[in-house]
Amino acid sequence: MASDASKRIDQHIKSLGDWRGEMLAKLRKVITSADSSLAEEWKWDTPVFSSNGNVVAIGAFKESLKINFFKGASLPDPHHLFNGGLDAKTSRSIDLKKGDAVNEPALKELVRAAVAKNGGKR
Repeated sequence: MASDASKRIDQHIKSLGDWRGEMLAKLRKVITSADSSLAEEWKWDTPVFSSNGNVVAIGAFKESLKINFFKGASLPDPHHLFNGGLDAKTSRSIDLKKGDAVNEPALKELVRAAVAKNGGKR
């Protein structure tokens, strides 16, 4: 049975009703398939994926999605996915607009590194 957070995320995806909902559903699959220790949560009116603490959140905005890595500043980014929050002390983000492609293998790699940074499995 789906958790309350998973149900909220499902509802959120449906409520977006445009490319953002489709992309959010895709990102959710990529993120949750990256590491089995990740749990879905609903915090700050947004989907959050955690493992020994917050790992990544996906915010939906009027014309974009933002994948926020809570400890992104300390993660390797060999594929140069981070394009937002580059001056922030701890976090980094990937900002997506309609039509942007996602490098799924590189995103999974980044999620795995973030889980490992939180002390989860690799």
